[in-house]
Amino acid sequence: MMTADSIEKTLDHAEALCRKRGEQLTPTRRRVLGLLLQADGPIKAYDLLEQIRPDGKAKPPTVYRALDFLMAAGLVHKVEALNAFIPCVEHDHVGHGCSAELYICGDCGNVEERHGMPRPDNAPEGFKIDRSVVEYYGLCERCTH
Repeated sequence: MMTADSIEKTLDHAEALCRKRGEQLTPTRRRVLGLLLQADGPIKAYDLLEQIRPDGKAKPPTVYRALDFLMAAGLVHKVEALNAFIPCVEHDHVGHGCSAELYICGDCGNVEERHGMPRPDNAPEGFKIDRSVVEYYGLCERCTH
């Protein structure tokens, strides 16, 4: 789990990345990313919505638009198997089209992220890969012992 200080630094870094690209990390996007950084593991969009809207004002499209932006910016990954989201804290790859590998524990649900997977040699001609995510399923070290 990240400390409040490291979460704030990560949010500031994300904001700087967005600004550098001419994009904006709006308060809602920042809040969604902050909630993901605070979470102990993957979190579903509707769980994010419940945390954002204690006053009942936020609607599902608000969270989904924020998540879509954050994924396109390389700041969040969707864990397809869980239909949930995790923050991407590996800043070195953001914006460079690198691939993410997600290792998903079938027992505890922990998801660990790695980067640097080689790009495929067999992509269709002319196909430009922006980003990719590969999911591996198994048991984490804690659950195998």
